[in-house]
Amino acid sequence: MSGPHESGTFTALRGQLQDAATAFAGGPDALEGILLGMVDDVDRAVREPLEIFPVCHHSPASATAMARRLREKQPKVVYLELCEDMAPLLTELRNCRLPVAVQAFAGDVDGFPQDWAPLSVVAPITEASAEYQAIAYALDTPGVELVLVDRSADHVFQWDTGGVQTAEDTDAPAEAALHGEAVGVELGDLRPRFAELEEHLLRHGRVRHWSEWWHQYVEVPLGDSAADHDTYRQVMFLVGSLFRRLAAGDGDRVRVDEDRERYMWTRMREHLTATGTDPADCLYVCGAFHAVSRVEEFGVHGTGTFAISPRTATTWQYGLIPSSHAAIEAQFGLAAGSVSIASTEWAKSLKRTRVRPHRLEGQAGTKKASAKKTPVKKARGSHTTVPAPESTAGDADRLSGFLRRPPVLDGLDEAELLGWSVDIVRAARRNGYLASTADAIAVFETSVLLAGMRDRAKPTPYDFQDAAVTCIEKDAVPGRRDVRRLVEIMMGGDRIGQVGYDALPPLARDVHDRLAPLGLKLQQRGVQRALLDMASRPELRPCSDVLWMLRRLMPHGAARPIMGERRLGERSIQESWDLALGTHQRALIELGYEGVSIEQVLEQRLRRDAYGPQATTATVLAAVEDAVLYLRSRRLADELGTHALKLLATERSVDGAPEVLRRVRGLLAYYRTSEPALPAWIESFVKTGYAHYCTLLPMAFRDEDATVGQVAAMLGFLFSMESLALSLGCDRAQLELAVAQSHPEEPSRTALLWAAQVQLGTLSRAELRDRCDALLDNPLVVPAYPRYLSGFVHALEPVPGLADVVVEAVSNAFGRLPDAVLLPWLPLLITTMRSGAAELAPLLIREAGRVFPGRLATLDTWIPPWRTPPAPPATRRSQPGAPHHQGAALLPAHPATCDAVAELLGCTEGWTQADVPPASGAGLLSIHPTTCDAVAELLGCEGTWAASGSARSGAALTTGHPATAKALDSLLTTT
Repeated sequence: MSGPHESGTFTALRGQLQDAATAFAGGPDALEGILLGMVDDVDRAVREPLEIFPVCHHSPASATAMARRLREKQPKVVYLELCEDMAPLLTELRNCRLPVAVQAFAGDVDGFPQDWAPLSVVAPITEASAEYQAIAYALDTPGVELVLVDRSADHVFQWDTGGVQTAEDTDAPAEAALHGEAVGVELGDLRPRFAELEEHLLRHGRVRHWSEWWHQYVEVPLGDSAADHDTYRQVMFLVGSLFRRLAAGDGDRVRVDEDRERYMWTRMREHLTATGTDPADCLYVCGAFHAVSRVEEFGVHGTGTFAISPRTATTWQYGLIPSSHAAIEAQFGLAAGSVSIASTEWAKSLKRTRVRPHRLEGQAGTKKASAKKTPVKKARGSHTTVPAPESTAGDADRLSGFLRRPPVLDGLDEAELLGWSVDIVRAARRNGYLASTADAIAVFETSVLLAGMRDRAKPTPYDFQDAAVTCIEKDAVPGRRDVRRLVEIMMGGDRIGQVGYDALPPLARDVHDRLAPLGLKLQQRGVQRALLDMASRPELRPCSDVLWMLRRLMPHGAARPIMGERRLGERSIQESWDLALGTHQRALIELGYEGVSIEQVLEQRLRRDAYGPQATTATVLAAVEDAVLYLRSRRLADELGTHALKLLATERSVDGAPEVLRRVRGLLAYYRTSEPALPAWIESFVKTGYAHYCTLLPMAFRDEDATVGQVAAMLGFLFSMESLALSLGCDRAQLELAVAQSHPEEPSRTALLWAAQVQLGTLSRAELRDRCDALLDNPLVVPAYPRYLSGFVHALEPVPGLADVVVEAVSNAFGRLPDAVLLPWLPLLITTMRSGAAELAPLLIREAGRVFPGRLATLDTWIPPWRTPPAPPATRRSQPGAPHHQGAALLPAHPATCDAVAELLGCTEGWTQADVPPASGAGLLSIHPTTCDAVAELLGCEGTWAASGSARSGAALTTGHPATAKALDSLLTTT
């Protein structure tokens, strides 16, 4: 590898380090090579024509130095270490409240293993970060170009995923899981990769974790000397070189880091060549670890050539998702509260140094810019003088003075520490602690004491946190928050970002627009109650449809119904919802990567579930039900139903029989009540299922892997769908043969077979009772009797009419078995029925309530119905002298009722005189000709009434029309 020649800038420092290495090791060795190599790395990075600005991720010192340097240099091109394919999203940051994360998402992969899907890469951005300062400067300053030069999201997975960190802590709070399972990329990953080195630094620095060490020994000194840009650069170069040279021997990770550096320098040289920009007008912002790279491609005059591999055919979607301090800490393994403390230090640094930070125009939570930004003139091929003077001693040795300078106690921090002490006591009292002014003094003094014990010039926030826990925390925590959490909240808390409406994908904006009639601020975090009265406000019904689809697509808690339900054939007229769309904004945004509307996303997911490799008949029927329930799509339901029919014909197990039975019953009930005719696919499904389950039934009875519930569900399908199947052309002989060929050996399945035989009529109820009595009489079978009962209870699914027989079987067991047998047997009965037939117990209990007496006093004299002898058939005999038509005698006995009915019917003839005999059948025809005409028309008789003079007698009419006379006589007699 070739590199630049050494300069004389750091000659004195080289000599001092060489003498120190010799004194420490007793002569030249590897330590001397490491120390001198670090100085060489700093020297080479400082002399690079394209200015390199080393940063650390979420470092207030880096952000402050970046803001100052941008105003001094005003570069025309800013090269930023960030995934190059994320560049179009950066303009949307102005519509968000930080922190947020730039995300690249791929749901379907092409070129990667399928089990990797979905792929997700996030790059979180906070205001107290150098990358945000560079982005805000470049986007809001006319004439400045921002170029992202790091590998694309596709290359992140092409090269390696072991070197990046993912948040996989399932016990972390919800705010820490905002990034999900995404791979995190950060600008400025600066942490020792040599475990022994980190342990050594923590032990001698007297700190607990790396974030505290970095704050004490890097952030605070650089923050105090932030006005000196050259000192900041050289110190960061030195730290990056130290961690790079003492990195562990992880060859794969080193290879990926070097490939990234080759990638970035290749992209920068390509841009410089294409645009003709002078390197002096550019600024390269990268992590301190990559700033001291030793690859051949380093620098604008690098000699190496790096071939960038093409991207795969995977389609990537890009968007912004909300982030939080806790999510960033969990993603990158930082200490809890460290990002919040960094945000507080950033605000303090701005006040102390009076540096004006760069903020995007219109950024949520920021003030409007007071002055108009001056555009930077851009020239090609020639260097333009920058507005602010450059540092004339850019190559001077600033490291020696920095390393020798003792820490200086800032008197302002004492006043700040006193304010912290008062604030934590106030917060503790609000949360139930018995804290007082004496505790505030104790916290102040203990913080100073701990800082002195740890060789620190001034107490850090971490010292203050330990002091507060020591002085205020008692044996128990009175509230939800302990003192450590109260300190984190006081230092800024867990700030959670928000993606603005304009930066949301089209699907998310469409959801907010369609839910606008609810009148809620859905982008706010927290739970909001929505009340929908569709009876008085029909315009809310589309909102209800959207909410039910969101409940189906989004995580639990995003849209939770409190009142109302949606089932096949039912629609609620009033609903109440708890909505937390702002809390689950990331899930809503990721829905936008799958489609432009929630209907499209839901249809895609239903198809994916139905046509997936693990799809079963039950899952496809569930998709059919969801298509009808949420999308009301007959086309999609028919398509998925046809696919369910194909899967049913290929299945050779009965694992999904209970679910299939439940789904088919629901769909049949829905189509029978809402459609004029059943869909063709469901008729074919019933017909195919009838033959399919008849074929599998004998094997299922003997299959040890099939449960009793699954066999009962098969019989339930066959018996409940039998009438429809027979009407479609099935043969009942199939079922009879299947039952006859079944020979189970297990007791519960034997009882199930007996129930099926009763349903088919091959076994009578009396014979079934005799078999149950025989089981109780056999002492060898009594221990297995609960399993027979479990089979009978499962039989209530296909044969619900056997509920009385099951109650009788259980009652006989309790009545006939002795206590010595019954008491050990009772727990087995309860556990068997609870585990195997819990959902059918209500039917059994309801039947028992119908059979048994309702009062305890009548229990002693109560005789069970199955022990009551059957009553002889009753015969009706008419007593001599009694009239044949007792109903006619009731009419004159209660004339008022008859008068009311006559008035209702419009009869005005009045009562017949008592001495006038009732009219015969022929006479009634003449009295009521309209009735006769209606009957004649019904019977198809032609002709008209004879003249009154030629009227034939009733006997003659009877003789001429015997059939009509007989029918009318029977009708009139009945009347």
